[in-house]
Amino acid sequence: LIAILAAKAQDKPEIEIELLHKKYKLFAKILKSATLNKDEQKDAKKKDKKEAKDKKHEHMRKVFVIDFNGDIKASAVEHLRQEVTAILNVATSTDEVVIRLESPGGVVHGYGLAASQLLRVREKGIPLTVCVDKVAASGGYLMSCTANKILCAPFAIVGSIGVVAQVPNFHRVLKKHDVEYKEYTAGEFKRTVSLLGEITPKGEEKFKEQLEATHRLFKTFVQSNRPQLDVTKVATGEYWYGQDAKDLGLVDEIRTSDDYLLSQSDTNQVIKVSFAKKQKLGEKLSGVLSRATHSALWKIYEDLE
Repeated sequence: LIAILAAKAQDKPEIEIELLHKKYKLFAKILKSATLNKDEQKDAKKKDKKEAKDKKHEHMRKVFVIDFNGDIKASAVEHLRQEVTAILNVATSTDEVVIRLESPGGVVHGYGLAASQLLRVREKGIPLTVCVDKVAASGGYLMSCTANKILCAPFAIVGSIGVVAQVPNFHRVLKKHDVEYKEYTAGEFKRTVSLLGEITPKGEEKFKEQLEATHRLFKTFVQSNRPQLDVTKVATGEYWYGQDAKDLGLVDEIRTSDDYLLSQSDTNQVIKVSFAKKQKLGEKLSGVLSRATHSALWKIYEDLE
C-alpha cells in the first residue's frame, strides 16, 4: 500500500487542489452532529439531501481561489504564474477568480510581473476579485487595482501609491580613512548613486528623475485599471484603512475574504488552486495519507445521510 501511495505521489503534478465548498460543508456537518439533538440532526440531514438533489443537475459556477503572500522580491510570482496558467486552461467567463492578497509591496519589476499575471485573467473576460484581509500597499495595490472588484477587511491597510529608494553611502567614511574607491562606467548615467562612490548633484538629480518616472508609470497603471479613482488625490504615498480606503475609491466593499468565499460556497464550487514546491518523498507520503484521511472522513459523513 505504501509503495502504491508513493508511486502516486511521485506522479502527481505540483498543482494542488482543495475543494473549499466541501470543506465548509464538512465543518457544518461536524458542528451539527455535536450541537443538535437526534431529531434535529434527522431534519438537518433531510434538508441537506433535498438541497443536494435539487442541485444535482445544476451547472455550478466555479470560483477559483489563489493565495498571494508577497515579500519584498515578490517571490510568490513564480507560483502565481503557474496557478493562473492552470486556471485559464479551464475557466470560462461565467466563472470567477479570487485572489487573497497580502503584501506591503517591494521591487517594481517583481510586482509589475505579478500584476501582469492578474491582467491575463481580465483579458480572458473572467471576473477577477481581490480580497485584502491585512495589507495591500504599494506593489500590493499595483496588483489589486487590476481586479474588477476589490474587497478589504475593516482594518486592512490599502494604498501607498508611491516609490521609495534608500541608498546608504560610505564615501565619506572611506575618504576619512584614506581608502580610495574607483568605479568605471560607460554611459553618462550608468551609475547615478552608489554605496561607495561619491554622489554628485548631477547623479542625484538623475536618480530622482528616475524615481518620478517610476511613480508616473505606477499612477498611469492604476488610473487605467480603476478609471473611477481620483489618482491625484491618492497617489501621495499615503495609506488608508478599510472604510477610508472605500470612501476614496481604492476598494469597492468592506468585507473579509472568509465571509465572501463562504457566501459563494452555497451555490458555487469554490476551488483553491496552489502551486506547491517539490516535496521530499516523506512529505509527499504525509500529504497523501492526510488527504486519504480527509476523504475517508468526508465519506463517513456522506454515508450518515
